[in-house]
Amino acid sequence: MAKKRVVFGLVGLAVVAFVGVYTVSPVFAARALVADARSGDVEGLERRVDFPAVREDLKAQLQDRLRRELGDDRLSGSLAGLGLLLAPALIDGAVDAVVTPDAIAAIVRTAEAPDPGEGVPPPQAADPAEPEDETEVRYSYRDLNTFGARVFDPAEPDQSVDLIMTRQGLFAWRLTRVVLPEA
Repeated sequence: MAKKRVVFGLVGLAVVAFVGVYTVSPVFAARALVADARSGDVEGLERRVDFPAVREDLKAQLQDRLRRELGDDRLSGSLAGLGLLLAPALIDGAVDAVVTPDAIAAIVRTAEAPDPGEGVPPPQAADPAEPEDETEVRYSYRDLNTFGARVFDPAEPDQSVDLIMTRQGLFAWRLTRVVLPEA
């Protein structure tokens, strides 16, 4: 009888430990992503970011925005149509060039999308006189396999970037989407 209690106790403990690690693993992954971005750790970011998925999602977001803006614009139909024909190629090239580990780091540091025309600012060495973090991060589950880290500047809390991480296996997580602010 005592052996059964010990076995059930150990099984119960194992289940609780599994559920705990399963539940908390995205928080650790998101914090590691943010830490790598703030420190400029390129290798760490490459491990934690699914760059092809992020690029494809950003292309879709930007093309959708452009379609909405050109649809609302009072331009003639032929000029708007020409813009809609040329835009995907321009967006694809810009996103492919800009979405790099340095760009993800810049997004986390500033809570803003990098401007393709200006390039991506390199990580700067920490100045002891200045506060280390310009942005704040709030974490939340989106669903069982999706976790979000909302990055925002405390001075402008309405303008935020959402870093969406997706479960890869039981405990691993990778950044698969970056949702830009509507601006």
